[in-house]
Amino acid sequence: MREWITQYAEAYPLITNIIIFVLIVVLVLIIRRFTLNRLYKRYKASENWYVTRKIARWMTNFILGLSFIYIFGNDLTGFTTAIGLAGAGVTYALREVIVSFAGWFAIMFGDFFKTGDRVLLGGSKGDVIDIGLLRTTLMEMGQWVDGDQYTGRIVRVANSYIFTSPVYNYSADFKFLWDELHIPLHFGSDILLAKTIVLKIAEDTIGTYNTEAEVEWRNMKRRYRIENASLKPQVYIAFDDNFITLSLRYIVDTRERRGVKDRMYIAILEQFQQVEDEVELASETFEIIHEERQKRKERNDGV
Repeated sequence: MREWITQYAEAYPLITNIIIFVLIVVLVLIIRRFTLNRLYKRYKASENWYVTRKIARWMTNFILGLSFIYIFGNDLTGFTTAIGLAGAGVTYALREVIVSFAGWFAIMFGDFFKTGDRVLLGGSKGDVIDIGLLRTTLMEMGQWVDGDQYTGRIVRVANSYIFTSPVYNYSADFKFLWDELHIPLHFGSDILLAKTIVLKIAEDTIGTYNTEAEVEWRNMKRRYRIENASLKPQVYIAFDDNFITLSLRYIVDTRERRGVKDRMYIAILEQFQQVEDEVELASETFEIIHEERQKRKERNDGV
């Protein structure tokens, strides 16, 4: 049996190499599946499960690549000249693929973003759920849905975009955002009372963020040349011909922006109802008059 296998391998070396390579592929895939099944129970509830699967896939591809070169190395020597002549054409045809691969390398080692970050990339906003060799996959948010909530669509953006477009990361080194809430009031309202109410509601609603935000902001200052910024809620007053506007500026966790704003709006309405004789909400009113009606009115006024 051994002699027959040896004779067959000498007579058909290419077919023998193909069979050996296929057996190695099957063996490596079985080992990977067995290993992942053993690790799943330990990491299934952890973010490390995603990283574990990625590492297993990269190691598999690396081993198979080395095996292919080792097994078919002698058979590939004849293609060296042809590959060299076609190299320029292939490089031009695959320039987008090459740039995307370079983008993947920059993402992995350049601290642009990581899985779980909320980003605006290539005109698409969402949470990064996968970083591939050529494309980054986002769980989309925005579009027809307000308040930074998911649309349900999966968006795949070429990694080459990081070289041609800005990359906005909402949760990289400082997971908080500054947001604003605008409240219109009548001119006869007690502005100081309204300002006190709004500021108190903001402090009660987001006061728990201050300690954590201050720690992250200090870390930001160590890493970047950045000025100091107030992390406490602030209320500013402005007015025009229609009403007075209270603008509340506050920090909020990137992923809780809509919920926090909803809670504050409800609390403000409840508090203003208790002092409705002193604080009155305003609204902008428009009156639309038809042209013919306006002309009749002007004639009647002339009479």
